[in-house]
Order: sequence, then structure tokens, then C-alpha cells
Amino acid sequence: MSSKRLMISGRVHGVGYRAWMAEQANTLGIDGWVRNRADGSVEALISGTADAVEELARACRRGPRFAQVEAIEEEIAPPPDEPGFLILPSLRG
Repeated sequence: MSSKRLMISGRVHGVGYRAWMAEQANTLGIDGWVRNRADGSVEALISGTADAVEELARACRRGPRFAQVEAIEEEIAPPPDEPGFLILPSLRG
């Protein structure tokens, strides 16, 4: 198993990024969560097989149709506490 925290920046709010990511994660059998951040980025925790985690991380560089991903920061992270993939409430600044 592999787990990563992703910080995705660019035009990623208001383009369906979180719903798209949840659909991709569910297709790949990934556990974790995704949420919008107050600074305009999207944060995610993804956990699953190494191949599935890498595939989702690569897909996140493209994102959904109207997204414009400028950068992704990745770091190794502990796995989520619960199974499944959730869209969490946005963080407010």
C-alpha cells in the first residue's frame, strides 16, 4: 500500500475537480479524501496500491476538462483512518 498527500494548484475550483477526482479514485479503488482550500488549491489524501496511487497522481496533473493544473506537490503521508473516498467540506481561511 502507498499513501500520498497532494496539493494541486491552478484553476481547480469551480471546475468539478473534487467530483472528478472522487470518480477517478473510486474507479481505481483508492481510499482517502479531497477538499478545496481557502487559497484556491485542492488538497487530497490518496491511498491504495502503488500503481493505483501513481495512476491517480498522474491523472490529477490533467484534471477534469475545464481545470488548468499549474503544479502538484506530493508527499508521503499516513493512510486515511477509514476506507472509501470522501469529498470533504472546504477549508475556510
